[in-house]
Amino acid sequence: MKSRVANLKHIVQALIQVGSLCLLAYLAQFLVEWFSLPIPAGVLGLACLLLLLGLNWLPERFVALGATWLLSELLLFFIPPVVASVHYAPILEQYGVNLLLTLVLGSTSVLLITGFVIDRVFRFERRRNRAKRQLALKSAQLVRG
Repeated sequence: MKSRVANLKHIVQALIQVGSLCLLAYLAQFLVEWFSLPIPAGVLGLACLLLLLGLNWLPERFVALGATWLLSELLLFFIPPVVASVHYAPILEQYGVNLLLTLVLGSTSVLLITGFVIDRVFRFERRRNRAKRQLALKSAQLVRG
């Protein structure tokens, strides 16, 4: 029974976090339209999220579950461009190779850059955690010593 409650709590928490991230995206879209900003709303939303996390105004645990779920389902976000390219077959026939090359290179670039950034963030976190553990060990040795 406890595992069901914990699992339900985990799901509800993830849904709330995904909803919060969506709310941030809608707020960014509103700001871009309201102020006629020349940057995409997604870039503004990510910049705001980075700022909130960097200044510790928003603890990582408040978005970690939702962000993990969204990243695990990232492939779903690539389905609409594929469906659109099938839907607009006449355009493909006219521009064919150029358009397909652009779609493939664009999707590949996004995947590679995302993977690179995530790899760098994980490496940074591992180094930071290792440094914290070493500092804790040194502190414990000083207290004992």
